[in-house]
Amino acid sequence: MKGLFLDAVDDLAAVFHRVSRPTDPPVTVQERAEIPADELPALCSGYDFVLNDHTQMPTAAMKQCVGLKHIIFLGTGARSYMHPEELEAEGIKVHIIKGYGDTAVAEHSIALMWAAARGVAAMDRGMREGNWVRTEGMELTGKTLGLLGFGGIAAEVGRIASGSGMRVLAWNRSPKTAPGVTFVDLDTLLAESQVLSVHLLLNDETRGFLSAERLAKLRSGAILVNTARGALVDEAAMIAALRSGRLRHAALDVFDTEPLPAGHVLTTLPNVTLTAHSAFRTPEASDKLIRMALDIACGL
Repeated sequence: MKGLFLDAVDDLAAVFHRVSRPTDPPVTVQERAEIPADELPALCSGYDFVLNDHTQMPTAAMKQCVGLKHIIFLGTGARSYMHPEELEAEGIKVHIIKGYGDTAVAEHSIALMWAAARGVAAMDRGMREGNWVRTEGMELTGKTLGLLGFGGIAAEVGRIASGSGMRVLAWNRSPKTAPGVTFVDLDTLLAESQVLSVHLLLNDETRGFLSAERLAKLRSGAILVNTARGALVDEAAMIAALRSGRLRHAALDVFDTEPLPAGHVLTTLPNVTLTAHSAFRTPEASDKLIRMALDIACGL
């Protein structure tokens, strides 16, 4: 067994060398940020497995990778970069990694929620431009937080929010229970949440889940936080709700197109706080992610 780490950028090469062990399968580490699809067959052929952080992997290109049997995607959002079912039909199994960044992403979600509630980004922007900008914030103690989807990250968000004096509601596609969390139907969640935090996995059923119709059911003046995937939300409908004031604020770490293009409309709206798909980026989470990927490779 031998592998290729296709795109070990953003310090991931250093993380790999820090957590790898002599007993791990040999892995070639390549530090490239952008890899065109037509180069993938030549790069990946001859390897049994590939570690992929952010590279698009069209099925047409990947089925030409001679000998490749496994793709280990560094995270849960493989569907944003490839089609797992099509690849499996071609004899290439896609592995994802869950749980490595639950605490990191949850803490970032909470940070975005508070920044949105207090207008931190707007004040920071104004003061950097020489203006004394003062916003009227929203106290979150006693307010209702809604969790759209309930996995490990949402459970951590709920735990932190409960400890901060918030009422926590949740909706999940399959029945669940958790201490300090009240599970409700979707319409109740949307109607009662003063902050809605998105924690669904992206798949064919959840793409565009927060549609214009569902956004319209949100409590007026709600804050929307998304650290999951941009494609879960109808972006045009969200922008319209922000412009009308129905949405008080959107705090976003993920987008339909990444990196977010310069001059994108979201960068022009005052009631939006933006971060660069970095909720999972902590040293602790990165170490755990790469170690878990190597553990998968060891078991192939």
